[in-house]
Amino acid sequence: MKKVFMGGFGVINYALLDEKRAVFGAISAVLSYPEKRFINDRFLLLETFQNPKTLELITAFWEEISALTFGEITETYVDTFDFNKKTTLYMTFYKFEDARERGQMLAKLKVLYEMFGLLPDDAELTDYLPLMLEFIDAGDWYLDARSGDSMELLIGVIEDGSYHLLQALEEAGNPYRFVIEAMRNELRVCVKQGEEKQHVE
Repeated sequence: MKKVFMGGFGVINYALLDEKRAVFGAISAVLSYPEKRFINDRFLLLETFQNPKTLELITAFWEEISALTFGEITETYVDTFDFNKKTTLYMTFYKFEDARERGQMLAKLKVLYEMFGLLPDDAELTDYLPLMLEFIDAGDWYLDARSGDSMELLIGVIEDGSYHLLQALEEAGNPYRFVIEAMRNELRVCVKQGEEKQHVE
């Protein structure tokens, strides 16, 4: 089984995370299957990003993806996230090869969503990254006494999975590498880091 050791995950700044709801919602939209309005939406989405590094990364993504036709954009998305196990958007896939262990984590995430008012579509697994980011945007977790361990679990799963996802996207020179790096940058801003994380294969 592939294991990831996270030493000293860090302390979540919930007030800042709450302020950045729209940022994570926008990243969720970019990582979802592209609709025909995808390219036109970029102007509205770019206004959401105030962090200079994040804006630079998202702009770089749009510059690369805008050079493609809409058909090529959808083909790139499917080839990247649906047909390649190394670049899946299902965040627990990278850590749990055992179906039972992964199933337990998916169940925990479902309980988490329901606890804070988000009822995910049963057709989508609960570790789907756009869904997880949508929860940060839309969930009623802020100022809830139960949110501590729950949000640490959620962000920990995202951090683990997106670390491996980013490595694979960078190796392939895939334009979505900029989006994942931007997302990770925003998470780092919201989390006061503890000791350095170690990712162990």
